[in-house]
Amino acid sequence: MDVSQYLEIFLDESKEHLQNLNTQILELEKDSENMDTINEIFRAAHSLKGMAGTMGYKRMQNLTHDMENVFSEVRNNNIKVNSEIIDVVFQCLDALDEYISNIQSSADEGENENTAIIERLNAILNGKSGGGEAPKEEAAAAEEAPKAEAPEAAAKAPSVNLKLAEEQVHVLSEAMKQGKKIYFFDVKVQDSCILKAARAFLVFKAVEELGEIAVSDPSAQDIEDERFDTNFTLVIISDADLDKIQTAITSVSEIEKAEGKLLSEADLTGGTAEAAEAEAEAPAEEAPKETKSAATTAPAPAKAAAPAKDEKKAGKPVVNRTVRVDIEKLDVLMNLVSELIIAKNSLVSAAGQDHSQTSSFNEQIEYLESVTTNLHESVMKVRMVPIESVVNKFPRMIRDLSKKLDKKMELYMSGEETELDRTVVDEIGDPLMHLLRNSADHGLESAEVRKQRGKPEVGSIFLDAYQDGNNVVIEVRDDGNGIDVEAVKNKAIERGTITVEQAATMSDKEIIDLLFLPSFSTAKQITDVSGRGVGLDVVKSKIESLSGEVEVKSKLGEGSTWTIRLPLTLAIIQALMVCIGDEKYAISLGSIQTIEDVKASEIKYVQAKEVINLRGVVIPLIRLSEVLDAPTNKTKDDDMVVVIVKKGDKLAGLVVDELIGQQEIVIKSLGKYINKCKVISGATILGDGEVALIVDANACF
Repeated sequence: MDVSQYLEIFLDESKEHLQNLNTQILELEKDSENMDTINEIFRAAHSLKGMAGTMGYKRMQNLTHDMENVFSEVRNNNIKVNSEIIDVVFQCLDALDEYISNIQSSADEGENENTAIIERLNAILNGKSGGGEAPKEEAAAAEEAPKAEAPEAAAKAPSVNLKLAEEQVHVLSEAMKQGKKIYFFDVKVQDSCILKAARAFLVFKAVEELGEIAVSDPSAQDIEDERFDTNFTLVIISDADLDKIQTAITSVSEIEKAEGKLLSEADLTGGTAEAAEAEAEAPAEEAPKETKSAATTAPAPAKAAAPAKDEKKAGKPVVNRTVRVDIEKLDVLMNLVSELIIAKNSLVSAAGQDHSQTSSFNEQIEYLESVTTNLHESVMKVRMVPIESVVNKFPRMIRDLSKKLDKKMELYMSGEETELDRTVVDEIGDPLMHLLRNSADHGLESAEVRKQRGKPEVGSIFLDAYQDGNNVVIEVRDDGNGIDVEAVKNKAIERGTITVEQAATMSDKEIIDLLFLPSFSTAKQITDVSGRGVGLDVVKSKIESLSGEVEVKSKLGEGSTWTIRLPLTLAIIQALMVCIGDEKYAISLGSIQTIEDVKASEIKYVQAKEVINLRGVVIPLIRLSEVLDAPTNKTKDDDMVVVIVKKGDKLAGLVVDELIGQQEIVIKSLGKYINKCKVISGATILGDGEVALIVDANACF
């Protein structure tokens, strides 16, 4: 069986188990006596071990097995959890993460045996309270040895209950005449086994090295789908001895027993075709519906050979291409597609008739519009995933930074259930990590300094997410030192980024924005945490590539707040269509505050720039015809249509020639070759086939 086809599922589920382990270990560090947490850790490690073993990743399997042994002893109260165990287990998780990264890049786990970590795990096992007990793996080996080698085990024979079709009896009888041996085996999987189908696959594989599997009950397909309890039977054609086959079967992990018998001709003819037909006519019980993991989705391995390791290296696996969807969302989607087909049929029928009146046709158009709108919303919900998949890894990161930087800090998170488009969620992990590391290293002071300033010794970092209209806002804030504007200004002058004269006229916000320039850092020394001049420019470029924005507010001595604003989706948006001259443009409704008619006489000038006073608020004007270099039909003396847009707490007025109306548009990328104009974020195709450019209001500020 070529298990490489299940690599994507294996990687997705392995990452889930690894994240779960990280979260649970952090919980265990806070409450070392919580048995629910200990049991959850044991189950996750057990599942990860089984999946790795099924896929053939022995190093990953061995490391997870040793970690599982430690938690088995913790569950049995033979070992007490302490800081040493927590540190070692986190090292295990880092090593497992390295294996998974290697598998993702090359389909191979690499050559690192992680001997030092395994030795530390075994030292924990050998030093557990009670002293005289052997580590669990040694006990397990001692327990399995008699099963594999004891002659009395081979002598034990199961009761044979064969239901064979005539052609099966004929094939087996012919094999007997050729001197082959026919064996019947009753195999039992442990009740606690999670990956039954995977264990069955390994049994099939072990047996096929010694002979041929002629019959399996349940069928190979049922075993693949886990439609069996804990037992299955095999009829095997082989030249090998019975005890050798039994040893091969019982050597598979989590196989409780395998009882075998050498069959005679009478045994074969006892299982008649009539018995098989009687069973076939009996109503089959519905198999329990189970969630299958990467290993359990493998097809029945009856006649397949294990893949060579080189075959698995053939292609780099593609991950993060799947979204787990609630079945109810898919039901809604299916119903809407059905409605869409009905609407299409109605339009086809209406189009074929001679219309004296168009009311019926218009009704069908309205119905179609309603269905497509609902369909769009439903598909959007399917694409949406909680951001918890990204932020759940940060508590572990902050714990490690606390130890590395020798600072006391705590991370508080809220809004993990906030949903974003999957394509956006996949991209925001690195920017958020940069901001959190920046808060931990630059933001928070040492415990001594905090105490002198009357602050709690433990610094606080907050990660909050919430939905705001058609956007999701993510805030990273801390109660640390804040940004020293003077230090930033001096660094910028020293680097030649700005002149002394420019610095004198710049606001604090403009100076803080210099931090987003490439290779700009105020760190006094370079560490592996920060100070290499890489980070905030990466954050800004990444967020802007997602049609988002990032801004910072800071108060010296009190802390900083970094705010990321992202669109819910990058695919379809509601937009206001406008005209500038003879060209059409789209502006996202999510950016628009109001639309105003402004007389030319109401325009004022501040520092030679046009502004208007709108209900007591001074708003700068931006003439899109000038920004886009598009001819306009208006003169300076004509009244204007102004679209008031918002970016954070700032407002601006976009001057357009006329309004067309609101429309749902599909965003199309302009590609890498047309990226000179930052004001244009993409294009859309209108109903008449005309192309309209999409104005990025954020870039106008």
